[in-house]
Amino acid sequence: MQLNPPLLTFSALQTRPCNYSWPNGGRLAVYVAVNVEGFRFGSGLGACIAPGGPQPDVLNWSWREWGNRVGALRLLQLLDQLSLPVALLPNSCLLEHCPEVLEAFARHPPGCELVGHGRSNSERQSEWGEEEERRMVHEVRRAFQETTLGPMRGWLSPWIAESHVTSDILSENGFTYTLNWCHDDAVTRLATKNGGNFFSVPYPQDGLNDIPAIMGRLESPAQFADAIMDAFDENLKSSISEGGPPRVMGIALHPYIIAQPHRLGHLRRALEHITRVAREQPEAVWLCTPGETCAHAATHL
Repeated sequence: MQLNPPLLTFSALQTRPCNYSWPNGGRLAVYVAVNVEGFRFGSGLGACIAPGGPQPDVLNWSWREWGNRVGALRLLQLLDQLSLPVALLPNSCLLEHCPEVLEAFARHPPGCELVGHGRSNSERQSEWGEEEERRMVHEVRRAFQETTLGPMRGWLSPWIAESHVTSDILSENGFTYTLNWCHDDAVTRLATKNGGNFFSVPYPQDGLNDIPAIMGRLESPAQFADAIMDAFDENLKSSISEGGPPRVMGIALHPYIIAQPHRLGHLRRALEHITRVAREQPEAVWLCTPGETCAHAATHL
């Protein structure tokens, strides 16, 4: 029985050979990913704060749009205050819809890394044929190349939707990593048809992602913040005590959810905890972006 996809083989994290640490000598890398997303008005997919009615679904669309108009820059201000680098995951449709928001992230002093996130969160690329998916990836990459937002090396599909050839297409188009897979706590190599260097960087789909945590399991803002701190403390401890390669811990945020006033203070509490420990233990914790973990690990994998 074949359990593994063709892209990877099984390897237990704790027994995996390891010949590297993070650039600071640390064992735990932490990054913050901010998903800035656009949703087609009157049709298509989207997270819902209440059961959707007939289109146009004004309630749910406007709740999500609040994230672009208010929440995104409010969240960016918090990251500025804490001097935390950020991975920005924008849909390409936002280049026309709210370019000033993307430009503000690009100016983020501690560093902003651009990660491809499809055209819109109102569609799933796994529902298309191979050529249509290839055209979309090329279109998104070209759209951002014509801006000052910086190079795009990573990808996260809207709704984590993958076809059997998504990683092959990404590798062919010059991408070096994907955030779609949550199968490991370390950077892992994925086998693509063109034999290129293509990797998976861990991205949270459980407690450290505000969509499944807050919208799915209905956790309170305090519970979500506690989960971030608990995961960080435990990951730091196990990354030092266990064998295997250095760990990667991502925190996935959506402004229309986490930047709401009744939630943002709890996120601040969690991120202040992480930055405080990182200052106290710079030899153990690396605050970075997912692409930085990929670039470093790729020289050893």
